[in-house]
Amino acid sequence: MAEATTATDVPTIELEGLAVQDVAQKVTPWDVEGPEVNGVKLAIDYDKLIVQFGTRRIDEAMLERFTKVTGHAPHLFLRRGIFFSHRELDVILDRHEQGKPFYLYTGRGPSRGHMHIGHMLPFVFCKWLQDVFDVPLVVQLTDDEKFLYKSDLKAEQTYQYAVDTVREIAAIGFKPEKTFIFSNMGFMGGAFYRNVLKISRCITYNMARSSFGYTETDHIGKIHFPSIQAAPAFCSTFPAIFGDRTDIPCLIPCGIDQDPYFRLTRDVAKPLKFKKPSLIHGQFLPALQGVTTKMSSSIDSSAIFMDDSPNVIKNKINKHAFSGGPTSLRELEEFGSNPDVDISYQYLTYFVDDDQEIADLAVSYRRGEITSGAMKKRCIEVLQKFVGDFQEREKAITQADVEDFMNPDYPRPFAALAKK
Repeated sequence: MAEATTATDVPTIELEGLAVQDVAQKVTPWDVEGPEVNGVKLAIDYDKLIVQFGTRRIDEAMLERFTKVTGHAPHLFLRRGIFFSHRELDVILDRHEQGKPFYLYTGRGPSRGHMHIGHMLPFVFCKWLQDVFDVPLVVQLTDDEKFLYKSDLKAEQTYQYAVDTVREIAAIGFKPEKTFIFSNMGFMGGAFYRNVLKISRCITYNMARSSFGYTETDHIGKIHFPSIQAAPAFCSTFPAIFGDRTDIPCLIPCGIDQDPYFRLTRDVAKPLKFKKPSLIHGQFLPALQGVTTKMSSSIDSSAIFMDDSPNVIKNKINKHAFSGGPTSLRELEEFGSNPDVDISYQYLTYFVDDDQEIADLAVSYRRGEITSGAMKKRCIEVLQKFVGDFQEREKAITQADVEDFMNPDYPRPFAALAKK
């Protein structure tokens, strides 16, 4: 699969007096890798992605507006720039201020086994946004995409992965009366499929190829899939929630790698006379091995999974988490440590709400006042609690709960939106 979304000329730059090759970073819906300079992998450059994708940074003015409009201080993901970029978030804030409805839309490509902590980020954020705005949430499980892109999987397998994933999403704290979780294989038809057809007629092969790098050897299922991921961004896909309305937009919290899908979606909204979706983009939680790539479900040692035991979490952090500390006590006292590349510290910035603790840890680490072992110990404590609390909630989710979340006709009071 070609990576047309970030294709640029490869420039030659000067680094410490040497002519070097700056190999462009790779950020697509399927691959994420940091840039490479002289054979050394670097962290993802999110500033460059904002320029390449043409999005806008969530700046202090936007955070101040968010607080003013909602009456809530920004979530730690917003305060710390973890969700860092947007497309027309201001439009959503305008609607909320005016008392006009909108909804949330996010998704997940289900796979065998449990989610890891990186997968949890958009859902944790969606739960907070849903509580702040009191709006419906629709969650698309792209079991069809998994089937199309993973030639070794059967359709029955990917559908079962989707059903299994519902239990995990529910355990984050969502309620079926506010949240509809659907498998594409199980739900697509009727209004959903009608919108897929309308969207697909607006997207040419050249548009899809430009956005995703499709080639002549890619099968037509892949080429058609963007119209399926686009459809839930339009409220008429869900008549059980929104009736016959076509004028209710959505806000899509997602990883920045998913933006190509929704650039196309925004392009087709106008000719279809639908509202453009707004987006808010998140960074990637790095792998245990360092900040140059993201966690991977297929590499156990790169990730903390939501079914890992406390002992497994402890062993993974101690054994695999890249340290920003020096190798000797003398160097620690002389040079301190670097929290910017220390994975344990980085994870704490995602999962500890206390801004003062995070600031104090960074200062103490740079001064050499705490060791990398102490940083890992704090990280282990935090992740053990996060994962342990989740596991307790997951145990309480029943099969009946799963069926309620997946039932398009489950009574959802937001159906009143159809009458406004």
